[in-house]
Amino acid sequence: MVDTPLSHLVEHSVQIAWEFLKRSGDLGDAAEASQFLSHKIEQMVRNGERSRLLLSNRAIDAYRRQFGVLDA
Repeated sequence: MVDTPLSHLVEHSVQIAWEFLKRSGDLGDAAEASQFLSHKIEQMVRNGERSRLLLSNRAIDAYRRQFGVLDA
């Protein structure tokens, strides 16, 4: 298995989270969302997480909690 550079891991995870939030209609201010998702994912990567889907899903959950987006 080839290791993905951490910068690509963060970039891809943010992209997954961004696209999901955009499609669901939950994406608010673009700059604020980008900064929030990047920070959360970078924090998890620094703590050792390497799964893109786990990173993006946890960032989505944190974004929804932070900005009051609730599932219907």
